[in-house]
Amino acid sequence: MRHLFSLVCLLWLGLIAQAQEKPNLVLFLTDDLGREDISPYGEREIRTPNMQKLADAGLTFENAYVASPSCAPSRAALLTGLMPARNGAEANHSKPRAEIKKWPAYLKESGYEVVAFGKVSHYKYTADYGFDHFEHDTFHDHAAIAAAEKYLENRPKTGSKPLCICVGSNWPHVPWPEENPGYDASKLRLPAGSVETALTREWRVKYASAVSRADDDLGRVLAAVNKHLGKNTCVLFTSDHGAQWPFGKWNCYESGIAVPMIVSWPGRVKPASRTKAWVSWVDILPTFVEVASGQVPKGLDGTSFHKVLLQPEATHRDRIFATHSGDGRWNVYPIRSLRSGNWKYIRNLHPEYAFTTHIDLESRPEQRNFFASWELKAKSNPQARQILDRYHKRPPEELYDLLADPHEQNNLAMQPSNRELIGQMRVEMNRWMQEQGDRQTVFAEPRLLSDPKSYGPGAPGGNVNKKGAGKKSAEKK
Repeated sequence: MRHLFSLVCLLWLGLIAQAQEKPNLVLFLTDDLGREDISPYGEREIRTPNMQKLADAGLTFENAYVASPSCAPSRAALLTGLMPARNGAEANHSKPRAEIKKWPAYLKESGYEVVAFGKVSHYKYTADYGFDHFEHDTFHDHAAIAAAEKYLENRPKTGSKPLCICVGSNWPHVPWPEENPGYDASKLRLPAGSVETALTREWRVKYASAVSRADDDLGRVLAAVNKHLGKNTCVLFTSDHGAQWPFGKWNCYESGIAVPMIVSWPGRVKPASRTKAWVSWVDILPTFVEVASGQVPKGLDGTSFHKVLLQPEATHRDRIFATHSGDGRWNVYPIRSLRSGNWKYIRNLHPEYAFTTHIDLESRPEQRNFFASWELKAKSNPQARQILDRYHKRPPEELYDLLADPHEQNNLAMQPSNRELIGQMRVEMNRWMQEQGDRQTVFAEPRLLSDPKSYGPGAPGGNVNKKGAGKKSAEKK
């Protein structure tokens, strides 16, 4: 009996030791942060010392993409490993189907405790995901950072399961801070496609201040992780899509879907390294499962890039797809995009619609006053007029050479020399959409270019229509 007891004890101690060998996992998400707006990607004026510190300690991905450039679809893709049409969360404020297996379930199978603090899923949807514990998942609830710190401090140091902790900062999502922590508006870089006005620069300062707050949140979480979890910890930092700027969030341009991603893992990931491997947000779930020594799931749209963590020179994807459907009636503009090689193909499913967002509609005050300064300047400035036209009026197809034109300012879709290329990308997009079961649904009543009152200065805002209103399929032959 004593021998049996000793054997059981040894087996139990062995299981504990095996659990401890598994790294703790940390996922830190920012909200609406552009890739080029932090120092690891070349930004010189906006201060992000903690993001830089993480990059110095780990691997920076130069080609990381989200599945969708709006909050809910992007996060649903992350937490399911499935693209929006397959998981059911296509329009903003929607959520994946209940029967789909999600992030916590995969990691629990590998023996992990899985917790979430802040905006990890889309606000109050966190309860649907099956986390062991979660807190502060409401709009701009900044108590989440302190709650995560407290949780790590109070968690038992021995005998615990390995931990997967997901923390979401609400920065730099609007509303942006009013106070300026020392930024010079004249020195801040304006994104390509911006109209130069004094108000534009005032609002850029507010955005920069919000980015600095996101960096502060990351610094606090990293300090708590280093103190309480130790070196055997894999940390992944990224953002759910680009900044809330006219050609960023809600767009499938690079400024909407290309995001920062940095991974540190002491002893496994080479410090201060960079990779050109293409990865998508749907790849993060299977990667974390493999890092956790779990069974890498099959049937997902995502595939593990664990190999890239250990070998930065390795390749991963050769195609990047992204989709956007809309955000209530603020933004009713379905878009699909494909990156292949240096080329980026964008399909605007309904070019007869006017592109609008929270930024330009009258009843949303967040950034309306700086956009109004664009409209005013456009009355006398042809270049500003051209930018506004490009914002509201999109062609059926767009094609960009990202090597020569990384900010996608010169649409090459109509050039005769590109006819064969765009034809090939069109066919590939059609095939992928069919495989995805993409019904091209329009989720709200659109604003039509034929009705300027619905989208020009003074146009009303609007939420999602009454149940069923404006919802239709737009499949093309």
